[in-house]
Amino acid sequence: MGMLSIILPAKNESEALRHILPELKRQAPDAEIIIVDDGSTDDTVAVCNAHQIKVISHPYSMGNGAAIKTGARAARGETLVFMDADGQHKPEDISRLLEKLAQGFDMVVGARSSTSQAGAHRAMANGFYNRLASWMTEQKIEDLTSGFRAVNTHKFRKFLYLLPNGFSYPTTITMSFFRAGFAVAYIPIEAPKRIGKSHIRLVRDGFRFMLIIFKIGTLYSPLKLFLPISLSFFATGLGYYLFTFLSMHRFTNMSALLFITSVLVFLIGLVSEQITALNFKDSEG
Repeated sequence: MGMLSIILPAKNESEALRHILPELKRQAPDAEIIIVDDGSTDDTVAVCNAHQIKVISHPYSMGNGAAIKTGARAARGETLVFMDADGQHKPEDISRLLEKLAQGFDMVVGARSSTSQAGAHRAMANGFYNRLASWMTEQKIEDLTSGFRAVNTHKFRKFLYLLPNGFSYPTTITMSFFRAGFAVAYIPIEAPKRIGKSHIRLVRDGFRFMLIIFKIGTLYSPLKLFLPISLSFFATGLGYYLFTFLSMHRFTNMSALLFITSVLVFLIGLVSEQITALNFKDSEG
């Protein structure tokens, strides 16, 4: 499998890193460990230096996805392992990810149990995303938003230009791998409670989660998302036309608007499908 690089994006995670780094060095003594400091204002860098861990610092906070991309570009390993720096991912699970990856998969993801989710609202949201993504890809996706994963470096770097700078990078890379026909596997993990203060905000991230839903559709197969919407407008228009024809014996402007909207939504989905195909044309092989 070659050299291993372990990448942890970190923003003000010095408390957790004091516990994680010694265990990480014990579990993977030969691995390249990279901490990407995303504009921390605590002593994250000092803690890494004390443990002789490589640190790459952003001049200001650029986002979790940006930190992931920075680490992926700097890594020298043929295999990448991404994990959170807040203590929610256990270093001892890395070997399990690598064992599964060695079986011929291109990416292996640590799937959290429902009891490992950060609150009931997060568990419900992630459950919805998993079902939606599974429907889109026609493959069982056990944890779409998990940040704990092992992946082939060369194949991961194919999609760096698609990855957002925010927190939704796991969704993007998962759907990109499925879209390109790469093999993805899941292994169950238990995620302990995070150390320190969460960066999640309910209102802000509620909006972000809604964007993830649209990202899932537009990344994988836009027409599969737009076609049901188009058909619902068409069915509504047809139903309204039958009602007005039987009651008033005429074709109304509302029926025309619903039919036109149905056609426009379908055409948008069709164009989006072609754009998606162009986005992934260089990732084949």
